[in-house]
Amino acid sequence: MTSSDQRPSLVEIDEYIERLFVSHDMVFEQALSDATEAGLPEIHVSPNEGKLLYLLAKLTGAKRVLEIGLLGGYSTIWLARAIGPKGELVSLELDENYVRVAGKNLERAGLLSLVDIRQGDARVTLEKMIQDGEAPFDLVFIDADKASYPVYLDYAVQLTHPGSLILADNVIRDGKVARSGETDPLVLGIQEFNRKLAANPKLEAILITVMREALDGLAIARVKD
Repeated sequence: MTSSDQRPSLVEIDEYIERLFVSHDMVFEQALSDATEAGLPEIHVSPNEGKLLYLLAKLTGAKRVLEIGLLGGYSTIWLARAIGPKGELVSLELDENYVRVAGKNLERAGLLSLVDIRQGDARVTLEKMIQDGEAPFDLVFIDADKASYPVYLDYAVQLTHPGSLILADNVIRDGKVARSGETDPLVLGIQEFNRKLAANPKLEAILITVMREALDGLAIARVKD
């Protein structure tokens, strides 16, 4: 079999899409570089998925966004750019080092004024937001600890309005979610999240595959009118 007959790898396809549709941008590259230098795990969304988040926010006209899981601020930059200067993005993060790195990245990108970073346990923060009567969000993006995804979904439904989008990263886990008998708590958390997402009568939802070094996916749900 010649090389031209071989099926391209997931990485090759991902890189092909990125070359065509994601412009070279030093803001993003520096954000990733600073995150790596600070010792943050390399679990940020891919450039292609970042562009997808940006487009979904743009297409829905989102102006008020909730992000659960800040990390180094890479996805935050994509979402903040999408909502524009009149938008507001609330990002929840537990780790103080992540908050520090993300803050620097957002400041360099000229977007820090749009982002309200709330440090602490997301469950506690989300409960307080409910109790305080926080205004609903147009879009929620979940990308934090996977075992807590089912709980985050419950809060996301309470903090949105008809027509809002709820997005969640890492919902395929290299195909492991499709298998029974898994014992990894991360996979089990995502499996429960996916079941709850599909069964929630207030939502219309789907999972789409996302290509990286391994197969993963993004959950897309809309709150019904």
